Amino acid sequence: MTIDVIDLRDFYSRRLGIVARQLINRGIRERWPGAEGQRVLGVGYPTPYLGLFREDAERCIAFMPAAQGVLKWPTGRPALAALVDEFSLPLPDAAFDRILLVHALEICDDPAALLREMWRVLAPSGRLMAVIPNRRGVWTRTESTPFGHGRPYSRSQITDLLRQTWFTPASWGEALFMPPYAGGWLLKSALVWERAGAAMSLPFAGVHIVEATKQVYRVIPAKRERARLIPSLKPVLVPSSPAATRRERMIRKGV
Repeated sequence: MTIDVIDLRDFYSRRLGIVARQLINRGIRERWPGAEGQRVLGVGYPTPYLGLFREDAERCIAFMPAAQGVLKWPTGRPALAALVDEFSLPLPDAAFDRILLVHALEICDDPAALLREMWRVLAPSGRLMAVIPNRRGVWTRTESTPFGHGRPYSRSQITDLLRQTWFTPASWGEALFMPPYAGGWLLKSALVWERAGAAMSLPFAGVHIVEATKQVYRVIPAKRERARLIPSLKPVLVPSSPAATRRERMIRKGV
């Protein structure tokens, strides 16, 4: 189920969305402290998080799926966001050093095809980071936030999906340990929830933050041709008929 870009914009403009962005940005920054000289691509609805890299990166653009819609980003500057077919990006191979997926895999009709396209446009030494709703998290149980839409994933499901699409998980993190309610005291204590949840390794975080590397050389199993077993044949003497025996005798005598 695709979320409309207007609903995403409205969520991140509210207090709960602002706090969620800050907490997820914290997890992204722990793994990618900087992007100096890097080419950064965001896919899905990544604009609340691309601000971490826009000033330092060599280039930083956002691609939003056609079914979702697109909004101008950044405001007040030349546009760096475009509407695309997420399964066929208008990019050459190995065009970007880093790819950030947010609000993408969980609402995509074919997540494996999306990841294969990410593999194509990612440089051999590049890295992919995905923010994915946690199947066991509280945030996936309410539709008042974008993380409650689409298909959530467990850690094992993410690992299998990445390996099937030629990525190797490199590091894991979680964010959004606080309940998804806009109460004043909850929002004020959001960082306390975050630190306590991470320290105790609680399994109920709202999102996974997984970083993966691109497998440049994939192992392709060799297929052995099955040997066809042919049974050994032994000659067998077949008795001849009387007429054939008479004919052979005449041939031997030269008649």
